[in-house]
Amino acid sequence: MLKALGFPGGVMPLRGLEECGLVRETGFVWMRQRAPYEHYFSGTGTRVRYDAEVTAYVEEGRMKRMTGVRSKQVMLWVPIVEMSLDGAARDRIYFKSNVGIGRSFPVAAFADEEEEKEKEGEKKANAADDASAGNE
Repeated sequence: MLKALGFPGGVMPLRGLEECGLVRETGFVWMRQRAPYEHYFSGTGTRVRYDAEVTAYVEEGRMKRMTGVRSKQVMLWVPIVEMSLDGAARDRIYFKSNVGIGRSFPVAAFADEEEEKEKEGEKKANAADDASAGNE
């Protein structure tokens, strides 16, 4: 669903997803996982906590009125209430807190970890093929 909205798959790495739904008329979505989950995004140096239930209203390139997502900033967990694709090339994601303050990060920082592992595996396989072709 995130990819259909234009977001990278790794921007909301929910674990143990039990239920997910979309009300097309309003754009309301909910995602329910077994337990809250905390994730560290090494690409941004940010720790994010996802509650057992995450909700939002979605449209192309934007999720607003989000609940259940908090980011650790200094010593506080700050609720994230909106995220949107930003920039002319839509190559940045802007995150907005409930007090109106926000930050943006490159889309590449949220590449799906599974996709990254697959790419690394392909690179290693290609390198091994190249090395064996050079030995013949």
